[in-house]
Amino acid sequence: MKPKKVALAYSGGLDTSIIIPWLKENYQCDVVAVCGDVGQGGDELAGLEEKALKTGASEVHVADLREEFITQYLWRVVRAGGVYEHKYLLGTSIARPLLAKRQVEVALETGCDALAHGCTGKGNDQVRFELTYKALAPHLAVIAPWREWDIVSREDAIAYAAKRNVPISASTTKIYSRDRNIWHISHEGGALEDPANAAPDDIWMLTKSPKDAPDRPREVTIGFEKGVPVSIDGERTPTALELLEELNRIGSEHGIGRIDLVENRFVGMKSRGCYETPGGTLIMAAHRELEALTLDKNTLHYKQRLALDYAEMVYNGLWFTPLREALDAFFEVTAQSTTGEVTLRLYKGNIDPVSRKSAYSLYSLDIASFTMGSSYDQKDALGFINLIGLPIKVRAGLKKR
Repeated sequence: MKPKKVALAYSGGLDTSIIIPWLKENYQCDVVAVCGDVGQGGDELAGLEEKALKTGASEVHVADLREEFITQYLWRVVRAGGVYEHKYLLGTSIARPLLAKRQVEVALETGCDALAHGCTGKGNDQVRFELTYKALAPHLAVIAPWREWDIVSREDAIAYAAKRNVPISASTTKIYSRDRNIWHISHEGGALEDPANAAPDDIWMLTKSPKDAPDRPREVTIGFEKGVPVSIDGERTPTALELLEELNRIGSEHGIGRIDLVENRFVGMKSRGCYETPGGTLIMAAHRELEALTLDKNTLHYKQRLALDYAEMVYNGLWFTPLREALDAFFEVTAQSTTGEVTLRLYKGNIDPVSRKSAYSLYSLDIASFTMGSSYDQKDALGFINLIGLPIKVRAGLKKR
């Protein structure tokens, strides 16, 4: 039975632009376009509603999700220290559950009987959207045009749009696929598809090239309360959005946050992409330095192991799951002492920690200093080494026999 009303996750990009007429042609249904503003920028949102209506949408819903995105999603990733495969700060991954959640909410509010998205059958995003659908509205049908239609390339999609007079910004000469939000921008496709190719200089959009960054370093101090960034250079920002926007500006000016990554997609293949995360890179670096000061060794090391699991869950779209909630509870406890300030020095794409301060610091100058104090008896080290080395000593004796 064909759906009568479909809620489409709509960005106004190439894929979702042609999906509206495709749905109407192939399903003869009403299309409700749903867009979430997660900080992709005014240029992407300008004229979005008018465009969707002109291409056949019966309704358009645009929601400002920026503050929710930062406080309920990004800050959780920061608190967890979630980084995928050493480099990727999860900018696209972490936005998908929120966008899919809003899509489901609109679908239920407007009486839709199906959900649709523009994710390809090769990518991670199809998984992220559809796992959210299953968690929040498993009774709604799912339409994934890329798994149904005979369009096999971006060139085909561009031709489809041209034939139906659908306005798009993509072209056969500028073929990069990009995803942008307040945390980052990603670049895929084109020359980047061959990992042997250097990333072209013209792909970067947010950050200065390190060689063009200021010749004088800049220091920036980020303040945290319970693992959440709250201030810049001692000044509290009224909103999380303003804080992140300012750190994006500072990081971008100094060439901070560029990565070039060959990653393992959830669906089994390797892909290559370039990412720019200027403010996020500063926040994650400062957060790590503060935790080094405030967490005991066992907790810090165990947290680092769980951070890998958390990053993989976010990357794989497993946000609305009991395990993610349980891990968040763990990170919330470990963050109770992650309060203080970290000063970073920025210079031509590099970040160096300059200062770390916290009322919860476990660093004892009396113990750590090379000057011998009363808080540490060096004679205790002998028994410690003997006990730790006991199995090594026994094994060495066995080898001799």
